[in-house]
Amino acid sequence: MMDLLGVAAVLLDADGRIALWSPQAEDLYGYTAEEALGRYAAPLLIREENWDLVIKKFASVMETGRSWGGAFPVRHKDGSTRLVELRNMRLQNDRGDFYVLGLATDSPTLRAVERDVALSTRLIAQSPIGLAILDTDLRYVAVNPALERMHGIAAEEHLGRHYREIMSSSKFEVPEAAMHQVLATGDPMVDQSTIVGRTPADPYKHAWSISLYRLEDPQGRVIGVADLVLDVTDRYQAATEAAEARKRLALIADGAARIGTTLEVGQTARELAEVTVPELADVGTVDVLDSALDEHRPPTRDGPAHFRALAVKAAYPTEALYAADPPGHIVAYDADRLATRCVRTGRPILISHLTDDDLSHIARDAHAAGMLARAGVHSYMLVPLTARGEILGFLGLSRARSPQPFGEDDLALAGELASRAAVCIDNARSHESVRNAAETLQRSLLPDHPPHLPGLQIASRYRPAQATYEIGGDWYDVLPLDGHKTALVVGDVMGSGIDAAATMGRLRTATSAFADLDLEPAQILQHLDKITSGLEHYIATCVYAVYDPHRAECHIATAGHMPPVLVRSGARPVLLDLPTGTPLGVGGVPFETTTIPLAPGDQLVLYTDGLVETRRDAIDERLEALRRLLDVPDRSLEETCDRLLCELRRPDDPDDVALLIARTQTLLTD
Repeated sequence: MMDLLGVAAVLLDADGRIALWSPQAEDLYGYTAEEALGRYAAPLLIREENWDLVIKKFASVMETGRSWGGAFPVRHKDGSTRLVELRNMRLQNDRGDFYVLGLATDSPTLRAVERDVALSTRLIAQSPIGLAILDTDLRYVAVNPALERMHGIAAEEHLGRHYREIMSSSKFEVPEAAMHQVLATGDPMVDQSTIVGRTPADPYKHAWSISLYRLEDPQGRVIGVADLVLDVTDRYQAATEAAEARKRLALIADGAARIGTTLEVGQTARELAEVTVPELADVGTVDVLDSALDEHRPPTRDGPAHFRALAVKAAYPTEALYAADPPGHIVAYDADRLATRCVRTGRPILISHLTDDDLSHIARDAHAAGMLARAGVHSYMLVPLTARGEILGFLGLSRARSPQPFGEDDLALAGELASRAAVCIDNARSHESVRNAAETLQRSLLPDHPPHLPGLQIASRYRPAQATYEIGGDWYDVLPLDGHKTALVVGDVMGSGIDAAATMGRLRTATSAFADLDLEPAQILQHLDKITSGLEHYIATCVYAVYDPHRAECHIATAGHMPPVLVRSGARPVLLDLPTGTPLGVGGVPFETTTIPLAPGDQLVLYTDGLVETRRDAIDERLEALRRLLDVPDRSLEETCDRLLCELRRPDDPDDVALLIARTQTLLTD
């Protein structure tokens, strides 16, 4: 402070002569020590009109020993007048001689310092920002009232204690390290560290923004660090709530994109579990009432509820995973279980903090409840899966490793996801029910293979369209004929639905009847064309082949159908170059029969366009892929069928497939 004010010291003897002249006096008055020492002070420093006043004050101090002070105008060496703040006091040496010591500083400078000190003192005392001054060892030197209130510790209890003695939590290691860095570098840190925690003053969680800057004296010597603490709890909570809202919206958007990608109940349930874990819960389960999936099992209003587990998902390996019901299992839950209560009331259940009694009402039995307890499950919620007014099952979510309990916002989010999933599950179960019925009907219209065919091995497949539940018009037939001959037929009625299936059934019946007449394949197609022409709005493609094992020949004709593939032993598969013909139902165009010799081991592959046609690929590329897959020797016909369907079909393909493969073999005679 003395250096800041530039306090000048001047010592006068009893006669008023200058006996001591400090360097600061030279700065204040302009005279060097050589110019001032030994001279009378009044003529040197005071204008003549003020001599009497000064001499009288000097004499009073010397006489009474009472100090005098005040603002007084003095004369500078350059002739100007300056107002200085004076303090005069009498001194006595060891010989009993009296002197007067005059201390002076520039008055405007002193007034400015006084204002700064007063302002700083009031600001620090009244500021809502906590302020602490710590020395270079990080021990408290000063604490303002705001920081006292934040810490709940009196200022006196701070003083002399280390920063970490007051702020003992491990999270305050970060600001402690920052203080050392500020002391070392001098670079301030402004609002760069936010600490969240509790203090003895308030059990509720707060957030504080910490700013630090280094303190130096006028000579640049480091004397400590200033710690400014601002309570930003409201801002932190608003930011946290905004982040949670964004997270919830992102999860809802993610659920909209990921849930219901297929019309399959189990897959939809797994998608729901995967969306909610780990973003919302540590463990998620999806269970559906068995009565919702099995129309022959009526729902019950009393007693146990029977659930079929569809999906279980955990964010990490945990014993809670084994407390859940394995997917595919049907488990009965008593009426007092939360799962049963949830689906019978249709209301969600939220238990933020679980007790042992709660666990016993969640788990299927005491053993499962023990596993949940050992896994540390502490928060749980159940959300019903409701679609079109019907309760299908529930979504169960639990937290164990995540410390935060579930809240109302979490329940609302889970309800949003469960609502979407429930509609998708309802659509999927309806689709599966209708599709299963359609497939059953379709398969009932397809033939079984005769137990024995002379000179032939046969394998076949029918694969319904996965992307629709309507009945298709694809079919195949294997018809034993007189003379050990066998007719091989594959056809495709354009369109889908009951009408297409009915048309397919008529053509199958007609084909079987005409085959017994021992007609050429072209003649068979000619008769089928007339029948199809009489069926309104429908046309069909067909390939009809007759194998004669005695002549080792195959007679074949096509009506607008995909070319069969001939696979000969030791040769690459080829597409048969046959007269294509027009589809059945066009009418007026003759068909042609082609004769192909076949040796033992040769294969004839007949198929519908659903095997090779897609919206994504050129037909030539797909036919080449078919030939490549068939170019594998020594594979059984059953394996070949499975390989073709696996490699060439996708789950979302919109068309049926009928596939028939015949391999010739040596004719055995009695």
